[in-house]
Amino acid sequence: MSSSRPPVCDYSGSDYQERFWERGGRAYEDRVEAVALSRLLPWGGERLLDVGAGAGRHAPRYQGFRQVVLLDYARSQLEQARMRLAQGDRFLYVVADVYNLPFAARSFDAATMIRVLHHLADPPAALRQIRAALSTGGVFVLEYANKRNLKAIARWLLGKQSWSPFDRSPVEFARLNFDFHPSAVRSWLKQAGFRLRRQRTVSHFRHPLLKRLIPLPVLVALDSALQASGAWFQLTPSVFVRAEAMREGGQNGHRSSSTTNPITNH
Repeated sequence: MSSSRPPVCDYSGSDYQERFWERGGRAYEDRVEAVALSRLLPWGGERLLDVGAGAGRHAPRYQGFRQVVLLDYARSQLEQARMRLAQGDRFLYVVADVYNLPFAARSFDAATMIRVLHHLADPPAALRQIRAALSTGGVFVLEYANKRNLKAIARWLLGKQSWSPFDRSPVEFARLNFDFHPSAVRSWLKQAGFRLRRQRTVSHFRHPLLKRLIPLPVLVALDSALQASGAWFQLTPSVFVRAEAMREGGQNGHRSSSTTNPITNH
């Protein structure tokens, strides 16, 4: 690996899955992310790459794919995933970082990266790696933390935050924790060789008081109804996009991923 590789956020040894998702009161966020994913991801395919898969929270939602490759920098996270998921050869676990994906070109016909981009110091480099691993026409579902959300806008207008939510530059509010402007993310996707197809806004009601007062099924139903508004404006803390890998020169097409082992040594 090159010494110039950007720093990597390492979840080794973390109890993130249990602490944040299972005991952290995040049932609403998990459910609405599942809704967005079901609407953006193809119903199935040959091989899917889950970048930053962690403990495999989303893996059961990829039922239509023959093989799912779970990639994470932290071996301990993948060990948790292997314990939680069904046994067999459908799931493949790969320890690597997104800046140096160990796959042959065009190995996958779909990829996801959810709650990962906000930890990346060099998003364009990561997106180029994912594009190289996808077959032409392959679908990429990306989630990112949106700096231009209603809470950030209100705080900025009231003078409670120094950075502008309308500035295109990323804001690092904690080490290796970034919020991004939607225009910047769209630009990076285009430069990496993706064509944006759909945008969905998620977690419209991410507030402790709302989650405590309103029943979970109601919140999920309301959020689901509003997600399509992301096609016109993005004002939520979380945004999902569906992009497709273009041919060189910007043309779309499709070529099935190889049925051989996708892993190669660099």
